[in-house]
Amino acid sequence: MFVKGIMKPAHKSYKSESSDSLSEVLQMLDEQDIEAVPVLKSGKFAGMISKEIIFRAYFNEEDSTDRKTFLNNTTAGEIARHGNYYINDEEVFERTLPMFKGFSVLAVVDEKKTFLGLVTRFDVIEQFESAFGVKKQGVRIAFTSEESAGRIERLSDIIKSYHENVISLATFDETDKLARRIVLKIEDNNNIEAFTKKLEKTGFRILSVKHV
Repeated sequence: MFVKGIMKPAHKSYKSESSDSLSEVLQMLDEQDIEAVPVLKSGKFAGMISKEIIFRAYFNEEDSTDRKTFLNNTTAGEIARHGNYYINDEEVFERTLPMFKGFSVLAVVDEKKTFLGLVTRFDVIEQFESAFGVKKQGVRIAFTSEESAGRIERLSDIIKSYHENVISLATFDETDKLARRIVLKIEDNNNIEAFTKKLEKTGFRILSVKHV
């Protein structure tokens, strides 16, 4: 899945214009109960602004300006930070996960940095939950396999021969580079024991079997 498939479009996203005063930005953040929004200049992503960024900007101000004057006379564009905190809409959604550092939202742009929308941390977590079949009941089987050609094909043949309905399938690196951990979630049925025994006979080492 691509980022554009999970993002909130621009017209549904909370954002700030670079010309907005910090008072206006804070009012929006408070009213919507959010911590940060992207800052746009002529429709293009210019950076992020948050309560913390505003707080730091005020206390780093060299002039002894009172808070109200500072918030009314300073614009979002003047203190926006993290101008590289965005992702392209054609990226795969997995790329978003390591990018959520300090903010719960991530700006989505095109090749010209035109703002297209937002991806939230919640959106990404939901996608991973879907990929792992978290919201569906079933049997979770964790096992390891040697790194060898055709291992997924062998697994597929066993799944097919036992008529298993797959909810999710994921693989992970093991500490031992010659092995790979596989987590398979299938619908519950009356042949789970026979299925797992077949996996073991075929060379897969069962780590755990849980009804979840």
